[in-house]
Amino acid sequence: MLSPAITGTVMRALAGQLRRSTRPALVEGLTEREREVLQRVALGESNAEIGAALFISPATARTYVSRLLTKLGARDRAQLVVIAYESGLASPGS
Repeated sequence: MLSPAITGTVMRALAGQLRRSTRPALVEGLTEREREVLQRVALGESNAEIGAALFISPATARTYVSRLLTKLGARDRAQLVVIAYESGLASPGS
């Protein structure tokens, strides 16, 4: 038996290791800009918000998101978020 505090610490450490090692190969082929867009998608930003943050138009942001969906074999933005977390590009509170 472990105390709740120790259990939480162990679980966070394990989750961090799994997140970093699950899908790194998927994002290796992405450009730096595609990685930036994926990180913004993981934050829950809209195309307009991504565009404003990266100094691109919302239409260009939408194009990047579409390309990410195709490149990563994701069916929607939610799957992109999962991939970003599992590859280590995003983490809670980032």
